[in-house]
This record gives sequence, structure tokens and C-alpha cells, in this order.
Amino acid sequence: MDEDYAKKVAELKSKIKSFPDFPKKGILFWDIFSALADGSACKLLQHLLVQTIRARYPDVEAIVGLEARGFLFSFSLAAELGVACLPVRKPGKLPGEVVSYKYDLEYGSDTLEIQKNAIKPGLKCLILDDLIATGGSIAAAAALLRTCGAEVLGCVVVIELESLRGRHNIPEDISVHSLIKYD
Repeated sequence: MDEDYAKKVAELKSKIKSFPDFPKKGILFWDIFSALADGSACKLLQHLLVQTIRARYPDVEAIVGLEARGFLFSFSLAAELGVACLPVRKPGKLPGEVVSYKYDLEYGSDTLEIQKNAIKPGLKCLILDDLIATGGSIAAAAALLRTCGAEVLGCVVVIELESLRGRHNIPEDISVHSLIKYD
């Protein structure tokens, strides 16, 4: 991207606040909601995400928003791009027949679901979330989408916590683009 893009990302980054020891001691929580409380930051974030997706993923057919904050961005982006908006949720949150994918976490396991009729074979999907930490939910979402026959073009996140190396837990053939990076 260009210098103007970098300036806009820096402006957005300046709006994001951190909260030490949340949700538990030793964790530094980067809060996207602090930026979203500012209408101009909302508009800026929308612009940056649309610009990124159009430049990197011009063939996208569906934006897949991950629960819960990925939902915040997925509908408005899908609407602006004229593509489908598909939610990936925790178990029991979607009506009708669903496809589930269980994955392991550092301490236990979790499951993601998508409505079975949402994915047509070969659908070109882009995963969207607010943050990549360990990469587990993004990797699981990609596996879930592939189980349904989708083509996963990549993943776009607002914030990446580089010190957690989550990008390394996502399959190598899935490109990851983060607007903002923190150590």
C-alpha cells in the first residue's frame, strides 16, 4: 500500500487503547472498542478494510466474520463490496443444520459452527476478525470452511499481537493481513 495508507493506519492505531491486567493479571488487552467510540475512527477503519480487501482479495465472494467482534465489521464490509456475509459462531448460536469443527486450545478445546447451506463448493471466502493472538480460531475457521468445500483466500484482522506468533499457527497457504501490529 502507499504512504497515505500507512498514515491512516497510524491514525487508527493512535485511537486504540490498552488495558493492563485485563481480563486477567499479566495480559495487556488492546481494545478495538476504544477506537470504535469515535465516529471518524469507525469510518477510517471501514475505509482501510475495504481498501485492503479490494487490493489483496479482488475475487472474494464472501466475508466470513468470526464471533464475536469479527461480526462488527463483516456485514458493512460485505455490503460495501457486494458480497455475502457469513457468520462463524460458537455452538448452539445458529439455527438450522450446521457444520461443526472442534479444535484444541492451550487449555482445553472449542468448537466453531457455520450454517451448512451457507457455503457452496468453491465459494471464495475471506476470514475477518478484530485480532489475531494465537491464531487458533482463524486456523479452525479456515479448516471449517474447507470442510464445507470453500476456497479460503486469506484472512484480514485489525490487530495482530506478533509476540504470540499466531500467524505461524495458520496454514501457510492462507495469507494473513493485519492493519496494526503490536509486539
